[in-house]
Amino acid sequence: MRILVPNQIPDFLIILFARLPGFCSKEHFPVIQQNCNFVFGLDFECWTRVCGLILTIPVKMKNLPDNNLRIICAAALIVLLKTGLAYGQANGTEMPGIVQNDGRFALLVDGKPFFMLGGQSGNSSTWPRVLPDVWKTIDSINANTLEIPVYWNQVEPQPGRFDFSMIQMLLDQARERNKRLILLWFATWKNGSNHYMPEWMKLDSKRYPNIVGKDGKPVDSPSPHSKDAMEADAKAFAEVMNYLKSADPEHTVIMVQVENEPGSWGSVRDYSGTAQKLFEQPVPKALLNPQTLRELNVPPDAKGTWKEVFGKNADEYFHAWSVASYIEYVAASGKAVNPLPIYVNAALRDPLTNPDASQYESGGATDNVIPVWKAAAPSIDLVAPDIYLQGDERVLKIIDLYSRPDNALLVPETGSNVKYLYKVIEKGIGYSPFGVDGRRHGTAGDRNAPLAREYKLLGPMMPQLAKWGFEGRIHSVVEPEDHSEQRINLGNWEAVITFGMGRRFASAQENTSPKTATGKAMVIKLGDNEFIAIGTNSRFTFNPIGINKGKAWQYLKVKEGYYENGEFQLLRELNGDETDWGGPYIGEEPSILHITLVTR
Repeated sequence: MRILVPNQIPDFLIILFARLPGFCSKEHFPVIQQNCNFVFGLDFECWTRVCGLILTIPVKMKNLPDNNLRIICAAALIVLLKTGLAYGQANGTEMPGIVQNDGRFALLVDGKPFFMLGGQSGNSSTWPRVLPDVWKTIDSINANTLEIPVYWNQVEPQPGRFDFSMIQMLLDQARERNKRLILLWFATWKNGSNHYMPEWMKLDSKRYPNIVGKDGKPVDSPSPHSKDAMEADAKAFAEVMNYLKSADPEHTVIMVQVENEPGSWGSVRDYSGTAQKLFEQPVPKALLNPQTLRELNVPPDAKGTWKEVFGKNADEYFHAWSVASYIEYVAASGKAVNPLPIYVNAALRDPLTNPDASQYESGGATDNVIPVWKAAAPSIDLVAPDIYLQGDERVLKIIDLYSRPDNALLVPETGSNVKYLYKVIEKGIGYSPFGVDGRRHGTAGDRNAPLAREYKLLGPMMPQLAKWGFEGRIHSVVEPEDHSEQRINLGNWEAVITFGMGRRFASAQENTSPKTATGKAMVIKLGDNEFIAIGTNSRFTFNPIGINKGKAWQYLKVKEGYYENGEFQLLRELNGDETDWGGPYIGEEPSILHITLVTR
């Protein structure tokens, strides 16, 4: 148990309130609560009393001078302290949440930073006789989290009759294996279609319509303008979240994905009569925020209809707003009963060529409409890219576009290539390849082997990685397609990463055929002269810069090892041939080096 003392109050206030926008209202309490839990371990009873006091402060927090803010909140805390309340950790049952600091994010699980080393099952794996193979795969790849669908048609086979037996089975089996869960709510949308709606809804297409294309023909995608469908989805989702609230007090489920790759293929938007009437109305005020309009390359004072404000992008932006607003209603209904972190995943467009919306899934949270989603769906904690694009430039661009000051990076789906794993660890809160159980592509087999090796190495140091990422200590590079060296500024040292065996073995490589660029490296700054280096097919050396510039230097010590119970364990010290010839080298098998440098 940790106790608040008076000299902690200034930092406490900064962490609680310095970044809160707008008014101190109930919608901000989950953010404040998670910051409390992260720093001090406030239990729920103490937290609710803090909320009660804060509600009595009718001020606009962001406009208060720091000193006044400190006085007001310190007074509230002093009152609590004088009542004899202990501020303690709630026995590992705190609500998972996402916290932010200086543009970096952490996912908190049991009050501590957590990085999801995940694996997503195939779409049709949530069945009793299939789950044993799913868990066998999750164990074999050393994942700490399983992402797995929950099907609306399975949960509500008849209107108002709910079956949570599969959810309970997932909870029980995850706990038996000490794994976490992220549940994927396959409901109104799955890959742009309504195929997981219950049968009783599919049989009533008039009440639960699909969209109509520009040519007047029906499109295999649900209309975001169906109030009946939206309310039915919201009701079912709230029932699921309420069940989790009672059945999962220890928070085996750490996040929930609402829908799956929502949007539409085959039509940029719904052109039905209902949709057209809405399209011809003025753009909602919530989207006319000047900052949002600037992000959308629109004059900040623009007003009018969708066509008048957004021109050639009007159809896509209208559809994105409509889909996001529908999902906001669903997500808010769930969060009202159980405020777990909620995200929406996105099928991506090419971020380099700005293709027409008819060439990708329109209406989803693609990079060009993230501001629309943020305005329409405040209950969504983040939008997450499903990365199947190829090539360093595209993938790294997507990672940057979804690493925003208002959006934590999560990669809930990707292929089997682990080249970008370290970059996601540097910038994000979780990573999960799709279909690890092999149900879509046949046997998983060797396809999962690189992932299993990475997770085996990184899993025991996951708490440290999550903490270091939140503190901004992690830096990563990938081997470019031209195999050129990469440099990382570490203050008074520059890490130089080369790929391949190095100059001593250059002659042996001269006649080899061109090699695929698969190398990657991650350098973690522990201190001014102390670093952790992790990589594959990478060689590490350093240049003295900053106050070390021009000085002679050497490796004081290079240790190869692994993590166990949060502590580095020594395998051996590297020297001689293992550190000469361009610095220590890590081959195909990922490894951890603890490097200490010294100037002479």
